[in-house]
Amino acid sequence: MIPPHKVDEILGAARIDEVIGEFVNLKRSGSNLKGLSPWSDEKTPSFMVSPAKGIFKDFSSGKGGNVVTFIMEHEHFTYPEALRWLAKRYNIEVEEEKPTPEQEEARNERESLYVINDFARNWFTQQMWETEEGQNIGLSYFKERGFKESAIQKFQLGYNPDDYQAFTNTAKSSGYKDEYLLATALVKEKNGRFYDGYKGRVIFPIHNLSGRVIGFGGRTLKADKNIPKYINSPENLVYDKSSSLYGLYFAKQSIAKEDNCFLVEGYTDVISFHQKSIENTVASSGTALTKEQIKLISRYSQNITLVYDGDKAGVKASLRGIDLILEQGMNVKVILLPDDHDPDSFSKEHDRIEIKEYLSKNAQDFIAFKAALLMQDAQGDPIKTNEVVHAMVNSIALIPDSILRSIYVNECSRLMSISESALISELNKSLRKNHKQSFRGNNRRDEDFAEAPIIKTDFNEQKKFDEDTIEHQERDILRIMINYHDRMFSLEDPLEDEEAEEINILEFMLDEIEGDDLRFETTAYKQLFDEISRVYDETEKFDQNFFIHHDLETIRSLFVDLMTFPYNLDNWERMEIMVVSEDQKLRRAVIESIYAYKSKRVERMIRENQLAMKDSSALGADPTPYLETQIKLETIKREINKTLGRTVLH
Repeated sequence: MIPPHKVDEILGAARIDEVIGEFVNLKRSGSNLKGLSPWSDEKTPSFMVSPAKGIFKDFSSGKGGNVVTFIMEHEHFTYPEALRWLAKRYNIEVEEEKPTPEQEEARNERESLYVINDFARNWFTQQMWETEEGQNIGLSYFKERGFKESAIQKFQLGYNPDDYQAFTNTAKSSGYKDEYLLATALVKEKNGRFYDGYKGRVIFPIHNLSGRVIGFGGRTLKADKNIPKYINSPENLVYDKSSSLYGLYFAKQSIAKEDNCFLVEGYTDVISFHQKSIENTVASSGTALTKEQIKLISRYSQNITLVYDGDKAGVKASLRGIDLILEQGMNVKVILLPDDHDPDSFSKEHDRIEIKEYLSKNAQDFIAFKAALLMQDAQGDPIKTNEVVHAMVNSIALIPDSILRSIYVNECSRLMSISESALISELNKSLRKNHKQSFRGNNRRDEDFAEAPIIKTDFNEQKKFDEDTIEHQERDILRIMINYHDRMFSLEDPLEDEEAEEINILEFMLDEIEGDDLRFETTAYKQLFDEISRVYDETEKFDQNFFIHHDLETIRSLFVDLMTFPYNLDNWERMEIMVVSEDQKLRRAVIESIYAYKSKRVERMIRENQLAMKDSSALGADPTPYLETQIKLETIKREINKTLGRTVLH
């Protein structure tokens, strides 16, 4: 572990313009530097580096961060790997912090498992390439499957002889401890006798992101139905099935380059696709897709394409994976291969161009795929059709982006011949249910849910609602909080009151939002606002470096995005053109951002109250409570507009 003081020394020495300048041709642009994006093919520079702030922002790809983030993104390094790279670049000797006895014991155990896995991988490959049994059985099997030697060597495939103790005896004679051999299941024990865990199987090593072997998959070559076809390493200190993807080590650069990840089911599917130059392919290795696996992919791309076999029953069982991907805010498409084909068999019957054309032409958006698949079973049955509609709505409700949800509602209505208003009504129920569960998880009260509907049942009103989104106001508030967190300002106009009290901008904006019990609605903005509020409450400080180095990529990326601007003001004064900057009109910017936000919220509440009053009148209910609410809201609106009007005049 790199000690904190060494991390500070590395970050203090590393100049972001020097480091990035080794990878990107940068040119001066005012106080910043600009260049062509290293992640996209562009003609006009949109990649910006701010030496003063110590950050970069790529406006074409959306990536941003500090010098460590750049090395992580560009070289696909982990955080410690990027720090060590920088330490070497600036000749800083990194002395790993001495761990506690417990940490040392855990580290030794982890390292022992890595060493044993590495030893086993080498032994399996040696057995396949250098022994008669390995060549006749293991190597022949792979070649019969259509794998070229280059692919076999790339994925480090191997063979465990059909001998009761071949590996066991070799490992034990080499000094490896029984406890670690048993933890990896390379060796098993029964009635006090040790034997090979992968006896008579071809071997598929499983790698982590840095290329170290963390486990193995083994396939039997026997036709005995009593023997499992595949066995995999058990979970241990280095192998977590839910956080591992087969082939990701070999695929990560291609995934980033193609900005898409093909997700298949098995080892041979991955190898076959890679062999046909479709290297942005990984597999969940027969396990159900997990959030951790999706987050691994999200480090390289926000797009996942699921490639399913022609077996429709198997596809239906995997639909939960689509919902998980949507829930993580990622884009998902689905490809269904022809009947009786999986990626492995399909690759054998087609060349690289044919495969790529098929994948391109047959990739369906999840909404069209899921609707078509489920509606086949409904076949005009009203009850089953109702179940399909609910299934579709539940999937759409998982999407964090409200605009994207609206688009999918529209598409679902068209595909299923269901009115948009009916779908929106059901979506509203599902969203409320999801939000309620989320709030309960945070110890919220039930009365917190007595707010206006998330989506209106009247689609015409919903269109107006979408046009009047408060996302812009939320972003503006965060931008001012971040860039002017240490500045003071006065609520009263200094021209009218020379003794006007000054207050800190960050404290003022936090108090205004939290004091009125308002919550941001845009998911990413809410996450960042809540984190700023939490940290400030706990420390009474605002450290930009804390957010630039934040553990969560979403917070880190958004924070840097809000710190940067795609354009710079040139020196207009030399041409006698005076430009008033936001910094010079900071008081107006602060007040307008807060009250414009509140104005939007009040306007929305007024519209919602009017609709509720209209509905109650149609049902013959007493409209008096709604009229009283309307009067209060109109009064608040006038006061806000009066404040905004005074601010604008000055």
